[in-house]
Amino acid sequence: MVTPSEKVVRTFDQLPTLPKMKSFHRTIHNPHRLLRPPTTTLLPLTTILCLPPPQTTMSTSSSSTQQNPEQSSLTQVLTYHNQTKHSFTNYARGPRGLDWDNQPNPFRRYISAPLRPLLHPNSGDSVLYNSLFKTLPFPKPINKITISEFFYDSLALSAWKSTGFSTWSLRVNPSSGNLHPTEAYIICPSVETVSDSGFVAHYAPKVHALEVRAQIPSGFFTNLFPDGSFLIGLTSVFWRESWKYGERGFRYCNHDVGHAIGAVSMAAAGQGWDVKVLDGLGHDELKKVMGLEVFSEFEIPERSVKGKFEEIEFEHPDCLLLVFPNGIDGFDVNYEDLRLAISEFSNLDWKGEPNSLSKEHVCWDIIYRTSEAGKKPLTLEKKFVIDPFEMSGTCSEDSYKHLPLRELVRKRRSAVDMDGVTSIERNTFYQILLHCLPSGCQEKQKRQLGLPYRAMDWDSEVHCVLFVHRVVGLPKGLYFLVRNEEHFDDLKKATRSEFKWEKPEGCPPELPLYELAQMDCMKLSKHLSCHQDIASDGCFSLGMVARVEPTLREKGVWMYPRLFWETGVLGQVLYLEAHAVGISATGIGCFFDDPVHEVLGLTGSNFQSLYHFTVGGPVVDKRITSLPAYPGPGVNA
Repeated sequence: MVTPSEKVVRTFDQLPTLPKMKSFHRTIHNPHRLLRPPTTTLLPLTTILCLPPPQTTMSTSSSSTQQNPEQSSLTQVLTYHNQTKHSFTNYARGPRGLDWDNQPNPFRRYISAPLRPLLHPNSGDSVLYNSLFKTLPFPKPINKITISEFFYDSLALSAWKSTGFSTWSLRVNPSSGNLHPTEAYIICPSVETVSDSGFVAHYAPKVHALEVRAQIPSGFFTNLFPDGSFLIGLTSVFWRESWKYGERGFRYCNHDVGHAIGAVSMAAAGQGWDVKVLDGLGHDELKKVMGLEVFSEFEIPERSVKGKFEEIEFEHPDCLLLVFPNGIDGFDVNYEDLRLAISEFSNLDWKGEPNSLSKEHVCWDIIYRTSEAGKKPLTLEKKFVIDPFEMSGTCSEDSYKHLPLRELVRKRRSAVDMDGVTSIERNTFYQILLHCLPSGCQEKQKRQLGLPYRAMDWDSEVHCVLFVHRVVGLPKGLYFLVRNEEHFDDLKKATRSEFKWEKPEGCPPELPLYELAQMDCMKLSKHLSCHQDIASDGCFSLGMVARVEPTLREKGVWMYPRLFWETGVLGQVLYLEAHAVGISATGIGCFFDDPVHEVLGLTGSNFQSLYHFTVGGPVVDKRITSLPAYPGPGVNA
């Protein structure tokens, strides 16, 4: 076998100098200095704009040679997180420019696998979006119609865009940079005109079809799952994100997994189906069940290199979701029996060879080392729990435009700019945040019981710091949404002592939202989000703050990607909520990590900002033409 070093064209050291973004040289208003002073004393919020990124480091243990495997994995993950932070003086490592000749093909196809086209449903033929947060409809049976609708409402193309000289596709599930590293598979009982027996298929969104890769034993579903169930597998092609974003791309891949989980959960809810991650399974089981053994093992080079690495286009197995009729209770998943059944998948007759995505590649080795460190092991002792559906709170039902789910999810777009004018009413703001709560109408927020968070099998670990700009009836300022109230005391102790932590006027009692400080934070939010106007020109923006190191130590290093998944699911709700009330939203992956922590007064690595978002009135670029999703123009974009 040829080793990576033999195939290298240029090592990382020979690559062009790493980028310094244009915004890097912008003058910050009223700057005092760009480096945080050598003190642990927190400076006033009025001067925080001028503060440099604090030189904090996440705690890592001593030399990895003295560590056990679990400690070594923790060190690797924390090192990755610290190394891939952006700061006012330095951006995380990435390519100097975009290598358009080697832009990855966003469409994975399995050459020679039998193709089964799916149906194209009517756009308005679905339940109202906001009704799903109250109760799920009666479950529909699995057939070609419902499976077609399910994919059409979750992972399909939603449109094509064109400027005359460039054409690109959009999807129902959003993606960082529209690069779409996430691939999806269905493992399903027989479906008429698709397969006469149970099957594994890859979903091909460009043509809205299933590529049938293997037939599975007839007893697989009847022996392991309730009637009317099927599985959805999600994977990531790291190369698609790292092509543009370099080392930080691993974060963005996992944001996208979360968005996909959210999209799948909402589409399933429209069919009356519930969704749950089968989190007792490990990496190896996921690889087998989705047929990913077709990809050659990737040997991680010792440092970042450029060259031709066909193996780098492999798909990393992220998660397996059980989709089942809502209202079913009293069933369990025996992970030992499931493991044994999946072990036989290596012997199936797999069809199709994966297409090539690029001619040449750049391997950012730390991504693959961190992926290895974060692999989830098989945990047979884990219990599969179906919690009762918990409805979400309502304080302003009239805020919604009462759109059908299909129309809403397929018209969702990522705003490129905000108009800096549009405002929303205070009750609309509160209503959006009520749907951001993991536990719905429960007295205390902790367990993820509401839609779509209930797909995740862990207590919420993600909170929101909000920068309120244009909410009528609510003072501008810094606010905090506590999404797991067991963390409240720790958060209050970890943040600035001058924060008020008071419920704002008119706040629903079930909404754990707190005013921290009244201030005009438009410039602050802009500069924290890599100097992007979009963070300050909306109605509000936010940062998603996760409990990181304690979670990794208590639950396992494999929780690191899952923290990003949770932010992605929350981001998916923010997208849909914004469109449901008549405005728009955008996820922001570029932000200055430690300056965000400095604003809050956070030190160490217990709480870290993982994802930012902005919600407001979009600016529509009239130079861009919209084209129907199907049939497309026939390009790979």
